Amino acid sequence: MKLKIAFATFAAFAAPAFAADGDVAAGRTAYNQCRPCHQIGADAQNSVGPVLNGVFGRKAGEYKDYNYSDANKGSGLTWDEATLREYLKNPRAKVPGTKMIFPGITREAQMDNIIAFLKQLKANGDGAE
Repeated sequence: MKLKIAFATFAAFAAPAFAADGDVAAGRTAYNQCRPCHQIGADAQNSVGPVLNGVFGRKAGEYKDYNYSDANKGSGLTWDEATLREYLKNPRAKVPGTKMIFPGITREAQMDNIIAFLKQLKANGDGAE
């Protein structure tokens, strides 16, 4: 019994940073494909796309001072895991008329990792680095 407890304790501390089904560290790296259009972190500003700090739980089309398409503003979406997965697979299929020009993420592991990374980002940018 002591061996089981010791192993469980070791496994808890030795495991990489995982959130849900993805690896946050791998997601931070995979996020590089998003960087040309979306900023994150304490000093993030809107660019081609809106800032993604604290995107989970945010209503689509509502980040301050970003000029969203009418399609995004009127989509009625709230960014949760399921919605973001669909959007990142094919933005124009999920929100016809969106300004986001992105071919989509097709690899599930990469999607899991990006989702895990975005999930842990706070609205103030904590978790970006």
